[in-house]
Amino acid sequence: METTVADIHAAYKAGTLTARQLVQMYLDRIDAYDQKGPAINSIISLNPRALEEADRLDAAFKASGFVGPLHGIPVIMKDQADIAGLPTTLGSVLFKNYMPDRDCFVAALLKKAGVIFIGKATLGELGGGDTHGSLFGSTRNVYDLERTAGGSSGGSGASVSANFCAIAVGQEGFASIRRPSIWNGVVGMRPTIGLVSRGGVYGGWPTINGTLGPMARTVTDAAKLLDSMVGYDPGDPVTGYGVGNTADSYSATLDKAALKGARIGILRETIGYAAEPEMDDFKQIGEVFDKAVSDLCQAGAEMVDPIVIPDLTALIAKRARSVEDDDVMFELFFKGGKVPFATRADAMASPLFQKVTNSARKRWTSDSTPEQHHDYLKARDTLMINLLKVMADHRLDAIVHKAVEHQPTLIKDGVNPPFVDQKGAPHINTFLMFVPSIVVPAGFTRANLPAGITFLGRPYDDAKMIQLAYAYEQVSWHRRAPTTTP
Repeated sequence: METTVADIHAAYKAGTLTARQLVQMYLDRIDAYDQKGPAINSIISLNPRALEEADRLDAAFKASGFVGPLHGIPVIMKDQADIAGLPTTLGSVLFKNYMPDRDCFVAALLKKAGVIFIGKATLGELGGGDTHGSLFGSTRNVYDLERTAGGSSGGSGASVSANFCAIAVGQEGFASIRRPSIWNGVVGMRPTIGLVSRGGVYGGWPTINGTLGPMARTVTDAAKLLDSMVGYDPGDPVTGYGVGNTADSYSATLDKAALKGARIGILRETIGYAAEPEMDDFKQIGEVFDKAVSDLCQAGAEMVDPIVIPDLTALIAKRARSVEDDDVMFELFFKGGKVPFATRADAMASPLFQKVTNSARKRWTSDSTPEQHHDYLKARDTLMINLLKVMADHRLDAIVHKAVEHQPTLIKDGVNPPFVDQKGAPHINTFLMFVPSIVVPAGFTRANLPAGITFLGRPYDDAKMIQLAYAYEQVSWHRRAPTTTP
């Protein structure tokens, strides 16, 4: 329970634990709580070779020590990224039987680092929205079983919070790592685009807003996972941006005193999707946020409160997608595999498409015009300049804002009219794409639901955001294991 990478490795070295024993413990917890008991419903598939892989790593450790920095660490992957021998379903009946024969680029890196993938997690169907899917139903929030786990990486967030794995991998294109992380009381990070490859991940090239990222119960473990995820991939051209911008390590320079003297800008303007500031639900998040700002001050940070980013709301409202890029991305992702549909249009023409959740159907069929996408590109450049100028004018090290502006949505309101989805999710980072964003638990609301704060920084300042998040975590420590999975 609540173990860390360091704890696991210390136990391996002491001879009090084997990888096989640890994997079996997690499998037992999944068996007890994912479909039974509280029925969190966060796992789509389990790796039938997980114990075999654990045995191989145990033998390697006995012979020559750790094979890598994440030796014998059990990991759950969002079911949007390929792992050879496990289906990639996207949580949809459309792809129920799709079985890739490859590891995505990041999965290959993580296997080399020594991880054991024990399963694939539920997600917002077709890679977006709160975690509902035609293949599995709805994933429950570990703190309130009537509420959503968020999304689209809700299965990853719920599973790592419920201690079904040591660490997990999510994917974000809107707020799909950060929202489910905070709504399930864990740390989550969307790295700057270009650090982590999307090769073998649905939502990759030529689209560039989405990326895989770490989800963990501590900032330290999130940083250790990120260390083994970054790297240039010729198959994902956007990773060319990361060359020369990657830190030697994201976990080796953590400092409890990192907030002392750091200049933090507090963004108080409402930027959450469909946020309703007049609701008590919104105000409860504000109460937690105000306390977090006070804690930052107590930790020695110099505050600029508030900051104003010119035209922020108006510019974010211009978000639009490229339908052409989405179509090409689909075809490139499935190229060479035994996919049931050659194109997105073929999938939408299938009778099965009517079984797809409301939010996923809406997302796939709502097309932006080329003119709207052009306006978005101009708005993106303008907003990046406005943000960087504010940071420069105030000499800021980071901007802090609410991780999510509302409490977790009730499942019944997400799967029935009015189909509430992604409520309160800020997406300034994924609008801009080339900025890092990490969320940390900041406490619980009056309704006893988790809330958090976001550290957002300049392009490729990922290491500094992790340092600041770590320092905040160490002085506040709001992580609390859920009682639904004892």
